[in-house]
This record gives sequence, structure tokens and C-alpha cells, in this order.
Amino acid sequence: MGDGLYPERLSEPLLTDLPPSHLEPKPGWRPRGHPWLTSLPFHLLLFFLTVLTTLIVGAHIALNYARDLPGFDWDLSWTFFSSLWGAPSLLRLGLPFSLTLLSILLAHELGHYLACRRYGIRATYPYFIPAPTLIGTLGAFIRIKSPIVTRRALFDVGVSGPLVGFVVAIPALALAILHSKAGLPPGSPDSITLGNPLSVILLTKLLRPGIDPAAISLHPIGCAAWVGLFATALNLLPVGQLDGGHILYAVLGERHRTVSRGLFLALVPLGVFCWAGWMLWAVILLIVGLRHPVVIAPSERLDGVRRFLVLVAVLVFVLTFVPTPFSIH
Repeated sequence: MGDGLYPERLSEPLLTDLPPSHLEPKPGWRPRGHPWLTSLPFHLLLFFLTVLTTLIVGAHIALNYARDLPGFDWDLSWTFFSSLWGAPSLLRLGLPFSLTLLSILLAHELGHYLACRRYGIRATYPYFIPAPTLIGTLGAFIRIKSPIVTRRALFDVGVSGPLVGFVVAIPALALAILHSKAGLPPGSPDSITLGNPLSVILLTKLLRPGIDPAAISLHPIGCAAWVGLFATALNLLPVGQLDGGHILYAVLGERHRTVSRGLFLALVPLGVFCWAGWMLWAVILLIVGLRHPVVIAPSERLDGVRRFLVLVAVLVFVLTFVPTPFSIH
């Protein structure tokens, strides 16, 4: 399962998360890999490397914020890295961003992991992926190593990650909004402006009345919370083998195909008119596959509590999705 920024599959899972295609292992087939790659030390190594990369990015965002510059930009220059090399203590400035982002990603993956444990489904510890990206990572994922038998189990494993991650992200966003600056910093040729999901708009109106939500400079904690919310929205897209696809399949069974294909087609105009990245997502989802593998016992139906959680998941998606997440100057 993935939390993160890319598609995930439930079989040999995942933002960022591009695993296999069947929930039930093929006869005579066994996943191969060095034991070191599934050992706790390897997971911890990846985690601490991701701490380092997100600290570097977080320090850059914090310095930009202090200088009234946009938090995200393409100017991670040699000068900046030279400054870090000469004064490594600057990395402490990245703690608010790094700790917030990794807490949201970890909460998302632990939501999946604990749901797996509840049903006796074998799953790995979370893999964090350090990377030289604008946020210092490609997200995180767990690998599920045994079949998921029932639709209820599939639903619980799929919905738990986004909901737990959202619960962690919202208080962080609220704290950040209380400490954010009113007024957008002036743009630069390298700067990136973040689109505001409904959650940012509502919390700003609630906590900072009189301030235009479209004209607020987010604190580094808010930048991390924004990334967490964006990852939540991506994972809740009701298509293929994303978390939203798992939820949709658990609710509709084989009828999920119509919705899944419809949303895939909707990504094309979104990519043309809102954000070109949706076109890339459409290609990724097409490669990974729009179909969902069947569960072993597909006849089981969801109870009332889980149907209510479907509505909660839809609400979370509405609060986190933004058609134009990035504007590059």
C-alpha cells in the first residue's frame, strides 16, 4: 500500500508503489529477493536517508520562508549545498517540514500495516524512498505478501491509510495556518505556487478570518501538510489499484470498472486545462492497469459502518483534491 505519490497495488504492493497484479499468488510462484531487503535494518536505513533528504529540502523551504520567498522552487543551487556543507547545523531548520511530512507518510502506511495485521495478512514494514525531488522523497509503501480474502478486509486495508494520514495532516495544517504569513511572497522565475484544496480554504477562513486563503504564505509545517493532503487525494482517486480503487472495488465489485474508466478519461481534460501532471498520471494508471484483481471471497457485502466510511472517504477526497495543484512561474 502506498501513501504516497504514486499508484499502489495490494498484491506485492505499492506514491512509490508499483507492485504486481494479482491478490492471489500464482501456483508455484514465490517472490524472490535478498532477505536484507525485507529486514528491519534496511527499512531503518531507507527511513533515515529519507529523514536526511527531507531535512535538506525542509531547510531550503524554511530559508525561503524567512526571506519572504515561495517555499517551493527549483533553485536548490550549489550555493545552498555549500552553505549546508559549511554549516550543517542549518539542517535543523528543516525539522518542521521533515518531521511533519514523515509523520503523515508514516501514519498512512501504519494505517495499512495495522489493518493487515488485524486480518492476518502478511505485510512488510514501510519502505521510505529518499529522492532528490522538490519534497525530498517519492513517498512510502508497504508490500503485502499474502492474499486478501474478503471485500471487508480489502476495504479496511485500503481506507485505513488515507483516513489515518488525513487525521494527522489536518492538525498540522491548522497549526501552520495559525503561524503562516498573510500575503503571498513575490514570484520568481523558479518559484512554484501551490493550489489550495478545500481544507486549506476552510481552515484559513475559520482560523484566520479576514485573510484571503488564496493569499497566504504557508509555514514550512503547512507545506509538509499540503504535500500530505495532496498524496491523500492521489491515493483516493477511485481508479485501478489506488486506495480509492480498492475502496471502490470493495463497494461495487466488478461494477467498479465503469467508474474507474470514467475517472481515467476525466484525467485527460484535467491534464489539458488544469495541470499537465494529470496526463502523466493517466499514463501511469494505464500502464499499471485500470482493472482490479478479484478477492478470493467476493460475495461478502460491506456493513453499515463501512458504508458510512465510504462517505467519509469521499469527503476526505473532496477536502484534499485540487484540480491545479501547482503553478510554475
